[in-house]
Amino acid sequence: MSDIIWPAGYVPGFTDNYCSNEVIVTGVTMEKLWTLLNTPQLWPSYYANSANARFYDGKGPQLAFGDRFYFETFGFPVEAQVVEHVAPLPGQPARIAWHGWAGSTAEDRLDVHHAWLIEELSAGRIRILTQETQNGKPAQALAQAKPNPMINGHQDWLDGMVAAARQ
Repeated sequence: MSDIIWPAGYVPGFTDNYCSNEVIVTGVTMEKLWTLLNTPQLWPSYYANSANARFYDGKGPQLAFGDRFYFETFGFPVEAQVVEHVAPLPGQPARIAWHGWAGSTAEDRLDVHHAWLIEELSAGRIRILTQETQNGKPAQALAQAKPNPMINGHQDWLDGMVAAARQ
């Protein structure tokens, strides 16, 4: 199975917060999952913790490498830029990742690397992996929260995406 590709400064274990969620499912297609993930305006239709997605510079409605976009999640207004974008191809996992940030002071600044991997496995199964690392004081607070809002929120995202892909 494939791994997430981590940029310097965002390697798990060396950040203020990290979460990992994964499902392995059948009954969905790579293409449908990719469309749901690669189109931020669709996120609120299956993930209630996402809102107000919009693109900058006349881009969109689907993400592409280098695109700047905005969305709201976990109570944060997130500015983001796509830093990895590999559409699904036979025998190759799909990958997408963005650097996201919110806040402007030492107290409220949050920087994240949120990465996704979708790959075909044997026997018609598909693996969806999402992992996120975070730096900043808000990340430190999120890491201490019980139950963990990032783990629970990202699981909701995965579960909602799979349900939407099955419709």
